[in-house]
Amino acid sequence: MRMSRRTFAAAAAVVLLPLSACGSGGGDASAGASGRIEGDITFQTWNLRANFKPYFEGLVADFEKKYPGTHVKWIDQPAEGYADKISADAAGGTLPDVVNVSPDLVAPLAGAGLALDLDKAASRYRGEYLEGAWDAHRIPGMSGTYAFPWYLNTGPLFYNKSLFTEAGLDPEQPPRTYGELFTDALRMADRSGGKVATLANVPTIEDFGRYGVPLMDDKGTAFTFDDGKGVELLAKYKELYDARALDPQALTATPESSGRKFLTGAVAMNPGSALDLGNFKKQAPDLYRNIGITDQITSTGHVNMYVMGVMVNARTARKPAAVAFAHYVTDAAHQMAFARQVAIFPSTAGSLDDPYFTKEDGTDETRVRVAAAKSLKTAVNYTPVLFSEQMKTALRNEVAKALQGKESPQEALDNAVRECNTLLRQQG
Repeated sequence: MRMSRRTFAAAAAVVLLPLSACGSGGGDASAGASGRIEGDITFQTWNLRANFKPYFEGLVADFEKKYPGTHVKWIDQPAEGYADKISADAAGGTLPDVVNVSPDLVAPLAGAGLALDLDKAASRYRGEYLEGAWDAHRIPGMSGTYAFPWYLNTGPLFYNKSLFTEAGLDPEQPPRTYGELFTDALRMADRSGGKVATLANVPTIEDFGRYGVPLMDDKGTAFTFDDGKGVELLAKYKELYDARALDPQALTATPESSGRKFLTGAVAMNPGSALDLGNFKKQAPDLYRNIGITDQITSTGHVNMYVMGVMVNARTARKPAAVAFAHYVTDAAHQMAFARQVAIFPSTAGSLDDPYFTKEDGTDETRVRVAAAKSLKTAVNYTPVLFSEQMKTALRNEVAKALQGKESPQEALDNAVRECNTLLRQQG
C-alpha cells in the first residue's frame, strides 16, 4: 500500500454505519487498564498484510517476548467494506481488542461505549505524542480521547515557478495564506488572459478549516461553517471562478484530472507526492526543472493532517494487555521503524526531528518528505470526525451552485449546513 497523501485521504474517508444496535456502555468502561499484562488479545489492521506482513509479524513476536504470557492474534481486513465489518462486529459483540481506525470510525464506537477513553485509561502516554495527533481522536460533545494516534500524512503543494515568473510574481515567494493566494491567482489569470488558473479544485471542508471558519459547535450537535467567514471564503472562490483563476473544470475535477492540468501548465499549483515528482521528471522535464514545493495554504498557521489511530475496545477482557499493545504499536521506536518502510510520518513527539525527516539527499522522495514533515509538527485534523462522505457530497454540490451563480454563497452554505445537520441527526 503506497501511502501518498491522496491515497491516505481516500482510505481515511470511509463512513462507519450507525451503531444504534450497540447501545451505550454501562459503568466506567475505562477502568481496569492497569494491572498484569497477560492473556490473549486480537489486533485488527486495515489493508496492511499484503505489503507489511514481515513488519507486523515481527512486531507481534517482539511484544510477546517482552511480555511473557501474552499472545496476539493479528488479523487484517481488506479496505473494501472495512467500515461495515467494524459495524457488524460492534453490533455482534465480536469487536477485536485492538483496532486500526481513523477518527471518523472512532466517533460512533465511542458514542456506543465501545472505544476506551485514553485520557482516563492511558493518560501517562499522552506526552509521547504530538498534541494535534492526540487530539485528532476527540469526539465533539464528549470528553476524552478514543484512540492512540498512529501514522500521519499531509501533502505539500507543488507550484510551477515559470508560471509565477511569467505573471510577474516572485517564484521564490509562493502564496502561503488565502489572502495571498487570492491576490496572486487573480493576477496570474489576468496576465495570462485566463489561460492559466492557479487552482484546479473547489474548496473542501479542510479549506474552510484552514481559512479559520468554525466548522462545528463545541457540543458536536450542529455544523456552523455558514457563518460570515465561511461565506467570505466561498465568495472569494466565486471571484476566482469568474476570472478563470480557478480552473473551469474544477466542479468535476478528480485528483487525476487536476494532476494532468498541472502537468500541462494549465494550472499553477497542485498537491502531490514524491511519486508525482518522478512522473514530472519523465513526462514534463521543463516542469520538473521549475518545480517549487511549499506548504498547504492556510490562514490559521496550521496545515491539515490525515491521521490513523489504534483503538482499544472498552469491553475487552484483557484491558492491560490491549492498552500495552496499542501503545507498543504506536510508540516512537515502532512508528519510526514503520515510517522507514512506507511514505507516512510518525505521530510521536520529537520523531519528526530525526535526520530522516530533516535532511535531503538530493532525491525526490526526500524533497517531499522533508517539506511535509516540517509542516506536520503543528498540523491539525480539520475534518470534523462526524463529517461523513454524504456531508462532503452535500457541501460540494452547494459549492458548485454558488460558483455557477445559481445560489449566493450565503444561500449555498446555509443549504449545505442544513443538509449536513439533518444527516448528523440521522447518525445519532
